[in-house]
Amino acid sequence: MAEADFELARLNMVRRQLAARGIDDPRVLTAMSKVPRERFLPPSLQADAYADRALPIDCAQTISQPFIVALMTQAMRLTGSERVLEIGTGSGYQAAVLAELAREVVTVERHADLSRGAGAVLAELGYRNVTLFCGDGTLGHPDRAPYDRIMVTAASRDVPAPLFDQLAEGGILVIPLGGRDYQNLQAIEKRPGHPLTIDLSPCRFVPLVGDQGWPEERWR
Repeated sequence: MAEADFELARLNMVRRQLAARGIDDPRVLTAMSKVPRERFLPPSLQADAYADRALPIDCAQTISQPFIVALMTQAMRLTGSERVLEIGTGSGYQAAVLAELAREVVTVERHADLSRGAGAVLAELGYRNVTLFCGDGTLGHPDRAPYDRIMVTAASRDVPAPLFDQLAEGGILVIPLGGRDYQNLQAIEKRPGHPLTIDLSPCRFVPLVGDQGWPEERWR
């Protein structure tokens, strides 16, 4: 596909898959219309870049469905001043969308090959406000804490305690919670006493593997 064809497909995706289904934050819609999803996919899958579904990437991971990317991003209510922690860099696509909307993005990926590949694409696209780390995302990245927002792009049974500890008071954490085959996407606002939780959507993500997540052998 030519660049113009990808751009048209991207704009159609924003109109038909996002705006028509309740994504109404203009900054999120603008970001989704700018970030070239095809650049984060292998050549064999680029023609499907704007399909309404998740797609496989290396290391048995996925690049999320565009609607889910937009829904999670909108739930974070970004204004442009925030430091965001992303757990699960994957292809780097979600990090690019966040980089369009936040002051700083710190993203952690346990697969070194994915982290290197995502970093290369993000650099080629000119994103300078994204810092990538390879490690156990269930432990967060305490050196840059606290974070105004945290996004977890893998499924967990519970919110890992280190992530909630690294979330600033008044901050928002977006995470899919549940079991292996079914999760519920939630936005959790950190408040004194009890957090405020909002259910966003049923979903299905790859597992959050690590010290505070699922043991890897349970998901093979």
